[in-house]
Amino acid sequence: MSPGDGPARPRPAHDGADAPGTSGPDPPRDPADGRPAPQDRTAEILSRGGKVDQEALAQVYAAQTDDEDERPVTVRFRLQRDLEKRLDRYLVDRIPFLSRTSLQRLIRESAVTVNGRPAKASTTLRAGDEIVAILPPPPTTEIPAEDIPIRVLYEDADLLVLDKHADIIVHPARGNLSGTLLNAIAWHFRTQAAGALSSVGESMARPGIVHRLDRFTTGAMVVAKSDLAHWRLARQFEQRRVEKRYLAVVHGVPEPANDVIDLPIGAHPLKRLQYAVRWDDLGKSAVTLYRVLESFGDMALVELELRTGRTHQIRVHLSHLGYPIVGDDLYGGRHVTVGDVAGAAGVPGRSPREPLMTRQALHAALLGFEHPIMLSPARFLAPVPPDMQALLEVLRATRTAQRLPATGALLDASGGARRQE
Repeated sequence: MSPGDGPARPRPAHDGADAPGTSGPDPPRDPADGRPAPQDRTAEILSRGGKVDQEALAQVYAAQTDDEDERPVTVRFRLQRDLEKRLDRYLVDRIPFLSRTSLQRLIRESAVTVNGRPAKASTTLRAGDEIVAILPPPPTTEIPAEDIPIRVLYEDADLLVLDKHADIIVHPARGNLSGTLLNAIAWHFRTQAAGALSSVGESMARPGIVHRLDRFTTGAMVVAKSDLAHWRLARQFEQRRVEKRYLAVVHGVPEPANDVIDLPIGAHPLKRLQYAVRWDDLGKSAVTLYRVLESFGDMALVELELRTGRTHQIRVHLSHLGYPIVGDDLYGGRHVTVGDVAGAAGVPGRSPREPLMTRQALHAALLGFEHPIMLSPARFLAPVPPDMQALLEVLRATRTAQRLPATGALLDASGGARRQE
């Protein structure tokens, strides 16, 4: 089959709930070559068990390579019975390669209609409803190598431990197909070290990724180079046997100085891209231990120990208690300048307007686990990054700093190991 022919027409699949359809009738053909005319290009989307076939969708977009612009591709579903399910949840089941957040964005952008009209994510579907969705290209599985510097803390044949820098996402996603940590790792393997990432997660462009850090969070991360290492590391994360310690500079001084935050977390009910403490069935258990290492009047350096790994867990927990992380404007923190910290006294040789922290002052300083192959304890320290270090230096130079005992802490106030075990 040539690229211009598009995927073959299959027998429609039925799962008893709905019948996947096509984007419309067969398109008109260009008399010159018999291919679909670009201005009207649509295509049938194959279905497997009532779900959009990602490979077939990729073929449709690949067939458009002769056009300047990709033409939108639509898929149609018709419900055969009442499902009593929200539109966004229904689409998650039918288009599994897109996240619920991505699908909700499509709904908001009127790229999804129910019975010919724009709908809301919360629309409840009924028998006979017809859902038409305009689909983006499926996520790429290719990880092009890009010359992006990375800091390697440790590497062997089975794993790679990195000190992630700020303002880089971990893996490609829609809208971020380059400039990611995986692109940087691909370059590392091409130019500096032998090996490759594990194949686990490869189909979703996430090979080797066992865990993630937020885009603006720095610090220690492990990625797997072999499948066996990947599965064994993933098991340790799942069983909460991985030691994760963070450093954060927060607004205010938490009281008491040492405590456990045990508050469930889920997606924010109103604000997209945010999470919140939730006591309903959408909240998942989240536990964070904190210890104040050093106080500076209206700011503090805090060590945080994660017992669970929810999205934005530390940021949500601290913000909920009234101690948002400095620079974390998504959760109530503020970007700070030299003048904000030093006050009227200032700092010799530095402008009061000079930015000190324009991202969340959060750093994954310590990562410990059992080596998945050697089965021996492994612990890695990532030094405090320059922007956080500069913030702490100005605080210590211009404020009355008080170091606290912080029983149970493993990190000292400068980010090094407090004690060895």
